[in-house]
Amino acid sequence: MEPSTEYVAFEEKVKKTIYIDNLSPQVTKAVLQNAINQFGNVKDVQFIPTYFASCGVCAALVEMESAKQAEEIICEMGDSPLMISGMPRPVRARKAQVEMFEDRPKKHQRTIVCRWMDPSHQNFELAKKIKDLTKKHAAEAQYIMELQLKEEEKLHKQQSETLQTNYRKYELIDGAQADGNVNRLKAEYGIKLNDH
Repeated sequence: MEPSTEYVAFEEKVKKTIYIDNLSPQVTKAVLQNAINQFGNVKDVQFIPTYFASCGVCAALVEMESAKQAEEIICEMGDSPLMISGMPRPVRARKAQVEMFEDRPKKHQRTIVCRWMDPSHQNFELAKKIKDLTKKHAAEAQYIMELQLKEEEKLHKQQSETLQTNYRKYELIDGAQADGNVNRLKAEYGIKLNDH
């Protein structure tokens, strides 16, 4: 059975789309589009829910003009952190998967039927193991995300302290120039300084 033409066009869209997660909730469509436009032309940005991550993390599907641009962005973002609003945030990028799109068309015209499985059914234990394994994976993913968020908070705190320290240094320099101490030191030691 051949997939429909609508599904073939959708598969082409998937090839040109990258999945970006670990985004801050403050990131808007325009901010993300501007950040990714550094690497290529963004056609569309769609935020999607992150079911296994904590509420402080967002994800998005970003459609590029070509599949080549999408691959280049994935390589580039793997090598260095993405700058969003002037702060490096270690977001992850990877190829989008068909299952990530909520509005995906059906590949074949078939219906999926779900039903309760009787505990006496021969595959009940297998289904229960799969369900338990899924819960375990979700718990592990949640734990890893929490560890990563702690690391990011630590990095943010360190960057804020560095920024404050540098700001205080510039204030000291400006204060020394404003009260004339620089001119006195310049005259005292016979140093020529540019006023720029």
